[in-house]
Amino acid sequence: MNDALLRSLVPSVLAVLVRRGADFAAAEDAVQDALVEAVRVWPGEQPRDPRGWLVTVAWRRFLDAARADTARRREDRTEEEPAPGPVPEVDDTLQLYFLCAHPSLTPASAVALTLRAVGGLTTRQIAQAYLVPEATMAQRISRAKRTVSGVRFDRPGDVSTVLRVLYLVFNEGYSGDVDLAAEAIRLTRQLAAAIDHPEVAGLLALMLLHHARRAARTAADGSLVALAEQDRGRWDTEVIAEGVDILQAALARDRLGEFQAQAAIAALHADAPTTEETDWVQIVEWYDELLRLTDSPVVRLNRAVAVGEADGPRAGLAALTALDAALPRRTAAAAYLHERAGNPTTAARLYAEAARTAPNLPERDHLTRQAARLNTRLRG
Repeated sequence: MNDALLRSLVPSVLAVLVRRGADFAAAEDAVQDALVEAVRVWPGEQPRDPRGWLVTVAWRRFLDAARADTARRREDRTEEEPAPGPVPEVDDTLQLYFLCAHPSLTPASAVALTLRAVGGLTTRQIAQAYLVPEATMAQRISRAKRTVSGVRFDRPGDVSTVLRVLYLVFNEGYSGDVDLAAEAIRLTRQLAAAIDHPEVAGLLALMLLHHARRAARTAADGSLVALAEQDRGRWDTEVIAEGVDILQAALARDRLGEFQAQAAIAALHADAPTTEETDWVQIVEWYDELLRLTDSPVVRLNRAVAVGEADGPRAGLAALTALDAALPRRTAAAAYLHERAGNPTTAARLYAEAARTAPNLPERDHLTRQAARLNTRLRG
């Protein structure tokens, strides 16, 4: 039984049903039923045309459900049921991405619907990945499906919205039996195959360059390891090389976007043999490009840290003064720069303060350890 094959076929099978006129929510339910049937039947003998088999079974499930829904749907519709066999190759995967990233959906709903409809994950798998009850995730997905059910399937979509949804999936990392970072890379590869767009390539490169450092990001006890302290021998050089190649091809098209700029920064980090050899001056220049594309407070924060590395910690602290004190991770950045500037007492206080507002447990523990390390040094 090839689970990867099944999941890869989900978008095209769902798209066939929608193109034939099925309501999105009903079509998605029918495809899930077909997948369950495939899991039951295929281990014995996989069909010669897996996609055609899934389309046939899913369409029959849809018709059965439609007939059972109202008396009006009980009329004979045999002529609408396709005979088993090859299905015309029309790749509607891209439209599905746009549908699942519809602007009327919340980011959380768009992510869940993308994982379900395009990624082929079950509700249970998605719920486990997001550490929420299955019933809660089922309600979220059901509401999302109802929202997009009346949306026309042939309208052009917003690529940037699709990319942001995929980036959200990637940033969730992994938990349970679903590796969301790897899943986001798989989906972005799929999108890159469906659309020739430099920002799609930029996002894929960014994901690969970050993912290549994954093994070195945590210690044996699960604690976070800062970039400067990571064992670079554990970075995946093949994945880095692939990411750099994809990025260079995208940049050569001279249509710079924010994901390409972010990937360029990640590539400079990946290219440095040691922290001390990092080209911080060029990283600051790329942050300047990124600010021209998107004047984001988070980008300004990251740029301030880079300035602190390129021009000295006091220059970095000066860049921080223009940022809102309530900006997430600003206090942690200030703590780091104060430590670099030789102000351990201030740094220890700021690390402890940042720990109290950390967005997650691993980050809170990391900042708490930094504060404890400096306090121990000060007492000694």
